[in-house]
Amino acid sequence: MMINLTKQDVKDCFTMRDAIEADKEALAHYSKGQAIVPLRTNIDIATRHGQALFMPGYVEGEKDALGIKIVSVYPDNVQKGLPSVPATMIVMNPETGMVSGMIDGTYLTQLRTGAVQGAATELLSRPDAKIGALIGTGGQAECQLEAMLTVRDLEEVRIFDLDFSRASAFAEEMALKFGVRMVPVETSEACVTDADIITSVTTSKRPTFEARHIKRGAHINGVGAYTKDMCEIPKEIIKDADVVIFDTTDGVMQEAGDFIQPLEEGFVNENQYNGELGQLINGEIKGRQLEDEITIFKTVGSAVLDVVTASKILEAYQKKSKN
Repeated sequence: MMINLTKQDVKDCFTMRDAIEADKEALAHYSKGQAIVPLRTNIDIATRHGQALFMPGYVEGEKDALGIKIVSVYPDNVQKGLPSVPATMIVMNPETGMVSGMIDGTYLTQLRTGAVQGAATELLSRPDAKIGALIGTGGQAECQLEAMLTVRDLEEVRIFDLDFSRASAFAEEMALKFGVRMVPVETSEACVTDADIITSVTTSKRPTFEARHIKRGAHINGVGAYTKDMCEIPKEIIKDADVVIFDTTDGVMQEAGDFIQPLEEGFVNENQYNGELGQLINGEIKGRQLEDEITIFKTVGSAVLDVVTASKILEAYQKKSKN
């Protein structure tokens, strides 16, 4: 019998910590060459002003994972009272090819994207980190915040958005939810100065902060930029960083403008990009070695994260249902 899971169903059986471990496992397999992730198929539905995107993946591990995420982009849906970017994750049985479940793809994307940042933050940031900075309060922001708080015992998180009233409302809501001091700020400088962990999750086409405001020992996550013309992370901090690690090198080098542009300009060279998070997990490369090092993690996402996380969500739901 096929299972259909809503956002609440997922929340009831699968935690952010579960998602972080799932993402670590997914990227470890990816870096070992144990994943098949074809290029995303994009079908333009011009007559309806829409697009349909298909993201399949297969991961071979202790428990194989197979599936496809379908994401539609229909801006006109807002006028119909429907989501403009609906998404569904289809989970398949790798032994039989049968569809075994469907999961709310919008929440799955938010969860696995927050979790991959959490995995990187856990592996690269200083263990004694106390001050966090979150730039951007859109749909991805809450899971990004939750991931940071899951892996580090932060005392304060500064919240910055171009719309200060939105930052204030978000900070108030998150303080109640997580019981941690949230401080809305009016400038990115106030957000990142003296912060131990900085996470930027926007679609900005220019850096969301300045390199000179980053302290030694900070860890930076670039989460939002996913096209060649988007650019969240300033090239100066990329050049100064001691460790720069990606979720998938192929993905970042094809899609992330903030890391492609300085390379094409000759501002940085490829040797300054140290490898993949999966390689770090597998012990093939080194991460932070000293307290005062600056570390950077960039993610553009991959279907490998979707299929492994979705498979584990379905497994957790079935186990919970039996109990």
